[in-house]
Amino acid sequence: MSTAIYLDYAATTPVDACVAECMAGCLRRDGVFGNPASTHAYGREARALVEDSRARVAALIGARATDIVFTSGATEANNLAILGYARGARRLREKQQRGGAGAAVISSRTEHKAVLDPCRQLEREGFEVELLTPGASGRIEAAQLAAALRPGTLLVSLMHANNETGVIADIAAFGALCRAAGVALHVDAAQSAGKLPIDVEALQVDLLSFTAHKLYGPKGVGALYVRQSQRALLQPLLYGGGHERGLRSGTLPVHQIAGFALACELAEAHRLSEVTRLAGLREHLWRGIADLPGVSLNSPSEHCLPGILNVAFGGIEGESLLFGLPEIAVSSGSACNSDSDEPSYVLRALGRDREAAQSSLRFSLGRGTTLEEIDSAIAALRREVRRLRAVDGGAGLASVGIPTSAALTQASGEAGARETGTWIKVNLQIRGQTIEEAGINAYGCPYTLKVCEWLSAELKGRTLELALADSLAGGPQAWARATGTPEERLTRLLVIEDALLGALRNAGQSGYNRP
Repeated sequence: MSTAIYLDYAATTPVDACVAECMAGCLRRDGVFGNPASTHAYGREARALVEDSRARVAALIGARATDIVFTSGATEANNLAILGYARGARRLREKQQRGGAGAAVISSRTEHKAVLDPCRQLEREGFEVELLTPGASGRIEAAQLAAALRPGTLLVSLMHANNETGVIADIAAFGALCRAAGVALHVDAAQSAGKLPIDVEALQVDLLSFTAHKLYGPKGVGALYVRQSQRALLQPLLYGGGHERGLRSGTLPVHQIAGFALACELAEAHRLSEVTRLAGLREHLWRGIADLPGVSLNSPSEHCLPGILNVAFGGIEGESLLFGLPEIAVSSGSACNSDSDEPSYVLRALGRDREAAQSSLRFSLGRGTTLEEIDSAIAALRREVRRLRAVDGGAGLASVGIPTSAALTQASGEAGARETGTWIKVNLQIRGQTIEEAGINAYGCPYTLKVCEWLSAELKGRTLELALADSLAGGPQAWARATGTPEERLTRLLVIEDALLGALRNAGQSGYNRP
C-alpha cells in the first residue's frame, strides 16, 4: 500500500471502515445478499434493505425516498438526467406542436466531462447547446443565466461545486430563475453532496446527481434525484427489466446501496465539524507556500469548498512538479499524458493561459488529512519548487551553477517555448575545443528533464567535434533508449536537440544532420 500523503480526495475517497463492514455483511451467506427483484424471503429482505437505504440517501439532500433513482455513479446519473430529460421534453414539445422555439440546453464551459459530453451528444441530435463562460472567479452569475434563458430552453445543467477549483455556485438563484421560466434545472452535486447543505426543495432543483465514492462510500453506486413532476419526461438510457420504476434497468447492488446509505449518514454527521477543520488546513497549506516566487491561487478566496486548493506554480511544468513529489498524491492541472496533451480546460475557461494551466496542481483534503501531513506536504513542495526553478530559471549559466571564467568561451542555444509545454536552453562553457561545463535550463515533462540531465553529463569533457560525432549520434531516439524515455515523448526531445545544435553552432561547430 502506498505511503504517500493523500491529498486527492476530490478524485475519490477511501471507504469508511464502518461502511466497509456494512457492505461485507451484505455479501456473506448469512447476510442480506438476495436479489431485491425476487419474491422469496431472501429477495424481500434485500428489497427492504434497499428501500430503507433509499430513504437514508434521500435524507442527505432533503428529498423523498420515491424521488431517488439508484445508478452506477454520478456519470450515469448525469447522462440519465441530461439525455433522458432533454429527449423526453423535446418529444413532449413536438407532440404539443408548439414548434418554432427550438430545443435548447444551457450549461457551462467548466462542467465535468460527464456533463459536457452528454451535451455534445445532444448537439449531434439537433439540440442547441449554449455553454456559459464564468468570470475570473469561476462563478456563473445569475444574470448570465437569466440572459441565456429563452422560450426554447428545455434544460439547464450547472454544477454545485467545481471539481477542479472548488468554486460554489448560487444554485438557489439558478433554481428560482428556472422555476419561474418553466425550465428544468439539473445540478451535478458530485463534489458537494455530504460537504455542503443541500435541500432540493428549497433550492428548487428538478434533477440532482451525486455519488457514493466522493463521500467515503463505495465506487460503482450513485443516485439521481428526480422531482416527481418531472419524472414522466425522463426517458431511460438502459432497458432490460424495468428496475427503478422503469428508469434504470439492472439488478440492484444491495451491498453498495447499503454502504452508500451509511456513507450519507456519516457525511452529514461529520459535515459541520469537517467544514471548519478542512478550511483551517486549507488555509495552513496556502500560507505555507504562498511566499514561493510565481505562486498564485486558482481557487477563489470565498464561495469555495473548504477542502480544495488549486494553485499555479508559475514557470514550472505541472507534471514535472508531480514527478518530483512521490511523497504526495495530488492531481495536476495539466493533462500531460501524451504529446497531444492539453492543459485543464476548466482553468483555460477561467482565462488562465496555457502555461499557467499547465503549472497548476489541485490539492483536495479530506477526513483523513492531518496537520502533520500538511506540514510535510509544504516542506516537499518548497523543496521541489526551488529545485525546478533552478533547472528552468533561464537566467543563464549562473542559474545552473556553471562557474564563469574569463578563460572560457560561452555559447548557448535555445528552442521551444513554455507556452507549448517544452522550453530548453543549452549553456556551454568551452576551453579551446573542449566543453568544460554543460548546463541545461529546461521547462518540460519529467522525461524531458531526465534527458537534459543525462545529456549534460554526456557533453562534459568532450571536444566540440566529439559532441557532434558521439553525443548526437542517433539523436533523440538514442537518447530515449539511453534514458528509458517513452517513444511518445520523442517530439519533446527534438526541442532539446534544436537547442543543443544552436549552442554548438554558436560555438563554431556545424555539419550535424539529424538521422
